Amino acid sequence: MARYVLALDQGTSSSRSILFDASGRPVATAQREFAQHFPAPGWVEHDPEEIWASQSATMAEVLTRAGVDAKEVAAIGITNQRETTVLWERATGRAVAPAIVWQDRRTADHCAALAAAGHEAEVARITGLTLDPYFSGTKLAWLLDHVPNGRARAASGELAFGTIDSWLIWKLTGGRAHLTDVSNASRTLLLDLHTARWSERMLELLEIPLACLPEVVASSLDPSVAPHADLGGRRIPITGIAGDQQAALFGQACFTPGMAKNTYGTGCFMLMNTGHQPLASRHRLLSTIGWQRTERVYALEGSVFVGGAVVQWLRDGLGIIEHSADVEALAATVPDTGGVYLVPAFTGLGAPYWDPHARGTLVGITRGTQRGHLARAALEAIAFQTADVLNAMQGDAGRPLLELRVDGGATSNNMLMQFQADLLGVPVVRPAITETTALGAAYLAGLGAQFWDSEATVAAQWRAGHRFEPGPGSAGALARRADWARAVERSRAWAG
Repeated sequence: MARYVLALDQGTSSSRSILFDASGRPVATAQREFAQHFPAPGWVEHDPEEIWASQSATMAEVLTRAGVDAKEVAAIGITNQRETTVLWERATGRAVAPAIVWQDRRTADHCAALAAAGHEAEVARITGLTLDPYFSGTKLAWLLDHVPNGRARAASGELAFGTIDSWLIWKLTGGRAHLTDVSNASRTLLLDLHTARWSERMLELLEIPLACLPEVVASSLDPSVAPHADLGGRRIPITGIAGDQQAALFGQACFTPGMAKNTYGTGCFMLMNTGHQPLASRHRLLSTIGWQRTERVYALEGSVFVGGAVVQWLRDGLGIIEHSADVEALAATVPDTGGVYLVPAFTGLGAPYWDPHARGTLVGITRGTQRGHLARAALEAIAFQTADVLNAMQGDAGRPLLELRVDGGATSNNMLMQFQADLLGVPVVRPAITETTALGAAYLAGLGAQFWDSEATVAAQWRAGHRFEPGPGSAGALARRADWARAVERSRAWAG
């Protein structure tokens, strides 16, 4: 009777549920947005209960829309915003504080203090990450410091920590399972990248009690060992779990070392498959676990904190567009940016700069600057940041990229995709099915449940939708990178 796999895609601004059939085609989608909270400059929070309520609602809604009974669902796959940190009571299942979102910068001083004490190289060697407030470890330390009796309660096992995957699994199983997969765990600053186990040294350094941490499991699980969710009166195995960017790498069928994808969402995240051994970055990128089925697959990652969020800022902050989709038409009203550069370092800069004290900067404005110039500069900023990451990634990998597979909401913007191809000098390939994050979670779940028989079957289902080849605009785009670099320098260390 099992004809579908259900993917839960819990993102930064909305929760979605997507039902996929055996061909990897999405047959129904349900989505609900939830509130973003900014209680102080550089702080970003979510309500964990609202996240759960929105995700739970979409699960029921997507089955209704498709006219599908829960007994037709073979397995559930979960993909999620990764470093966002939740702390809850085991006894009640209630969060004891707002979730600290991956974009949040409140622990910048803690990270700086650890770096000043000489721990940066050690942290990179153990975790593959850099000392930055982006990651969950210092967020969790902050929560334990600010929740009454937090550390004592965590040490006694009263409190449970998790990234969003752990939170959803706890809720879906009625508190029966407290676990995370290797891809999410590798983003916490607490995992030994080489053993895929919690690092005693990192727990000591950040004063994190082991008792509050989830069990670390593979990304693709056999139903016999997987947790089971209560859905439509039935218990469905959760056989796929992966952080959103690793899930997108899997969904893009980047199964061969050297293949890479970039996701254009709230932020932009480029990952390259590096095989079965972690590759230490010389250019301030991250080494991370891509996924684990039978063997662990590692990846290099470059994270851009503000991608599509810069378009949301044009809409919500400046009010110069009514809908995010309007930005392409507005940008097309001018032939270029008129010399304007926008560095959207609203919450600092990610790779390859890792500057939590950088802030948004707009340079080159004249009396002739119009709304269209700002719109075009915003789109180009997304592409410039991506090019900075790709340069670093090619330097680490020691090989040129032959093509960049892309996904995420902003890939529907043809102007942005063409400028990206011109800037990178390689084809930018948008797949026929752009829901690659959810699709990756579905594939991991389906492979675990033997809904699909092999990665080769999955790879054969991937199809290109549109290829953007570098065009006549390449020379001009490349020439403007020097001015982009100057603009970035003006944004650096502003809040410091």
